[in-house]
Amino acid sequence: MSSSVPSLANLLKQTDIEDHEEVLEAADATLKQSKGDLDTQHVRVIALLKLDRYEDAVKALESGGAKLKDRARLEHSYALYKAEAAEIAREGSERGFQHVEAQARYRTEDFRKAAELYQQLASRPEDDAEADLRINTGAVDAQLEWSGLGELVRKKKPGREDLEAFETAYNAACGCIARGELGQGEVLLKRARDLCNALEDLSEEEKQAELLPISVQQVYILARLGRQDEAESLARGLDVRSVPDASTRHIAQVNGVAASATPSNPFLAQRLVTKDLQTLKPDYPFQFQSSILNQNRYATDLQALKFGGTADSIATLISKQTSPNLETFHNSLSVVNAAAHARCQTGKEALKHILPLLEKRPTDVGLILTIVQLYVLTGNHASAIKLLEGFSNRLEQSGSAAELDVRFAPGLVGATVSLYRSQGRRGHEESELAKAATHWRRKTKERPAGAVQLLKAAGGVLVESSEAEHQKLASNLFTELHNQDSDDRYAAAGTIAASPNTASPTQTASLTPIERLVAGIDVEALENAGIAQPTPTSGAAVTTRKRPAEETKPKKAKKIRKSRIPKEYDPNKAPDPERWLPLRDRSTYRPKGKKGKARANLLSQGAAPAGDSDGSRPGTPGGEVVKAKQQQGGGAGKKKKGKGGKW
Repeated sequence: MSSSVPSLANLLKQTDIEDHEEVLEAADATLKQSKGDLDTQHVRVIALLKLDRYEDAVKALESGGAKLKDRARLEHSYALYKAEAAEIAREGSERGFQHVEAQARYRTEDFRKAAELYQQLASRPEDDAEADLRINTGAVDAQLEWSGLGELVRKKKPGREDLEAFETAYNAACGCIARGELGQGEVLLKRARDLCNALEDLSEEEKQAELLPISVQQVYILARLGRQDEAESLARGLDVRSVPDASTRHIAQVNGVAASATPSNPFLAQRLVTKDLQTLKPDYPFQFQSSILNQNRYATDLQALKFGGTADSIATLISKQTSPNLETFHNSLSVVNAAAHARCQTGKEALKHILPLLEKRPTDVGLILTIVQLYVLTGNHASAIKLLEGFSNRLEQSGSAAELDVRFAPGLVGATVSLYRSQGRRGHEESELAKAATHWRRKTKERPAGAVQLLKAAGGVLVESSEAEHQKLASNLFTELHNQDSDDRYAAAGTIAASPNTASPTQTASLTPIERLVAGIDVEALENAGIAQPTPTSGAAVTTRKRPAEETKPKKAKKIRKSRIPKEYDPNKAPDPERWLPLRDRSTYRPKGKKGKARANLLSQGAAPAGDSDGSRPGTPGGEVVKAKQQQGGGAGKKKKGKGGKW
């Protein structure tokens, strides 16, 4: 071993620490003379790692034997960088092993464990660069959001320190995009671009390499926001071939096709989008990215009118999966399969082709939700509710723990509750939420994403229920949520609302004071406006409307225009109450002349006919008048004798 020390010292003297190629060449030259030189072997492994030649580093460690592996355990775990890396790094107690394990967990998509490791490292920074820890933590938080584990992210809103470097700004933007906050994500991406351009220690080539992923993400945001022209312009300006990462390069090509404002040739789009993702290794995309890319591939197949082939190939994949399940990719395949059978039609015509599939796959969650959506689009809410209720009853009767988890999945419960609410079925809504809350209360460690939000929603509805059992359940729910997170204002407010008599000062202290909430409210205006009545929903019982509060202020008299005032109008004189009646119907009307008096006698009931003193003839009864007219008709009542006729 003593003979190897001078050779290693000469090796380090002859090379520059930044020139890893020369280090590798010198190490190879030394090992030709002394193959068992452990120090030189160690230096060679480090040089291979610096050159990103991880497979060669693993081979060098394997050929070096157990002594080299034991000495270079950290380098060995870093070279593997996958599942084996995490297992090897776990055996070490040094801080470097935790970094390697966290990065390995990140690449194997074990984001929960990676987040725990980075939280431990951040709690005692020691000699680590604080910026590096912040960058890695931000990347893990973004992946937690994408994978549906957003409740594990402690920091939702980007801080001031996240805007100091382009890497942290980019990770914060990715987190916002995963949560659906596209506007905030666009602002952060622009900030990341400006910070990257302002760096002086990077060359132009290095800047362009860093800006490419930012631009690809911007194309995605612009397309999602409906700004197709901007997205297409930015996508055309990208040099996609220069993207070093294979998965990022493929995603940039897909986003460029999707961002096109004008419809492209579906067969050409299919050719560009369709790609075997296995060929992207070792830069293999994450699972959520692979799921979206596969969905895009099937969507282009449907646009190319390949309905039969798409339906058959997806049916084969669906048959290999257990049903029911809540996997996003599996359920998305069911949706595409239904679209292929319906030949991309919607409405009642699509239901004719999709409903027969339900007999073959009665527990397929994706298929059931597709049919429910079609029922809602056609206005048939009753059939949608009946379908979901039948599916839920089948899962409850099975008694399987896995199927019960599917039955009370937050998404399915939310869909059912929304349908009940649209029909005004308050009792069914409360019963559904009570069942779901009772189920997830028993599972504190195996709750899916969204279970906490479901428990909060259930508590908010059940606290207003008229049933004592529901009110007690709401109180227990809010108490447990408040004990788990004392900073949660919603849980604190719910605890006070459910049990106002047992509220503690710590609970009320976390809430906004009432004086601050009611500041600026005009109480008098609210009282004058009366009680607002909600618009009754379809199917809901119509409630009795209460009259609004009487107005206390006197109304101003309306001013009448002069053109509408009569010439002889006297404001001090009371108007005639019979002024709206016709003249002959007024009590003051007196007919003039013989005809007028006779007409008045004729129309009056029980009146005696006028005497001769008035100089008029007596009134003739109606029947006689008609008879007299017939007699005086000038022969109108006689039959004419026809020409040439015989009597």
